[in-house]
Amino acid sequence: MATTGQLQALLRPAVRRQTVNTPLNELRRQGLVDCTVLPRSRGTRAWYLTGDGARMVKDFPALRGRPPYPITSTTAASLKTPHTLTVLRTHLAFVADARERGDEHGFLDWTPEVSHSLGDGEKVIADALLHYTLTGPGQRTKLRALVEVDRTTMSSERLASKLIDYARLWSYEPQPMGRNRSRQPVLPGPAWLRWYPVFPRILFVLTGGSRQVLDNRISDLQAMTAQHPLVATMARTVPLGATILEDLESKGPTTGTVWAPLDGSQPRPWIRL
Repeated sequence: MATTGQLQALLRPAVRRQTVNTPLNELRRQGLVDCTVLPRSRGTRAWYLTGDGARMVKDFPALRGRPPYPITSTTAASLKTPHTLTVLRTHLAFVADARERGDEHGFLDWTPEVSHSLGDGEKVIADALLHYTLTGPGQRTKLRALVEVDRTTMSSERLASKLIDYARLWSYEPQPMGRNRSRQPVLPGPAWLRWYPVFPRILFVLTGGSRQVLDNRISDLQAMTAQHPLVATMARTVPLGATILEDLESKGPTTGTVWAPLDGSQPRPWIRL
């Protein structure tokens, strides 16, 4: 889901708005996308795939393996709009910064709603998985991050407890099953090695409250990192950071003062957490 302006910023920032509107309206006539009008927005539209649209794109090579989340009505769309568009704002901040720096981070480098198993039917779902490539003279550094976007719609304690879920994922090693139950070999080591060469950074992006409220929530994340044994152990090798979305948008992700490391050290760019 994205507004017309967000799609323009993501895909075609140098063109006129009409260049983006025209194909969107044609896709709507074909029943592949639809839109909902945002409240108190002077007619701003948020576009989303219909069921037919989701079925069409699921086999696109660039989208294979990504879970489809078709939206079945404008009512369902309006319920998802606040969180989904806020997550996309986070993505756009990284996209704009990468363009300015000459790094690589585009629309296919951001996967929403990424789920990982914790065993026994439990799972942890990140709001997004970020892929980012730092480019420099003769070198390319690939970075990954699991992103949690918080709009202050849950308690600070519940937000901080998400660090425990990620620490469980970091340490989770699936146990071999009986011969009759599974023929697939279980690779040694933690389960995340199936997908990542190193465990991704964990980034919290906060919005929806006053500066004091958001600073307090960052302090609670830092307290959880210091006090929970498994989280503290994970923090020794996995970079953890938090920031405020409005700072991310106004200053950029790589500004030195934007990110607060959850180990309590001095603010720094997310690429140096």
